Amino acid sequence: MARVRTSRIPDPSIEPTISVPRAAQLLGVSRTTGYKAVGLGDIPIIHVGNCLRVPTAEILAMLGMAPQGAR
Repeated sequence: MARVRTSRIPDPSIEPTISVPRAAQLLGVSRTTGYKAVGLGDIPIIHVGNCLRVPTAEILAMLGMAPQGAR
């Protein structure tokens, strides 16, 4: 039996930023497409040293989802 992979929606109050691959997963695109979208400015990022982090609240807003604590 094939295992179905589920993706939990991150809570911005617990996980304020997520990785680019995680943001891409939430958006339903590949890791490569996620990094291309960052390069084009389509996915907002925060630079932390050499890391690129994506604000969780902004990804949820892109998906039309209010953060869990904002309801």
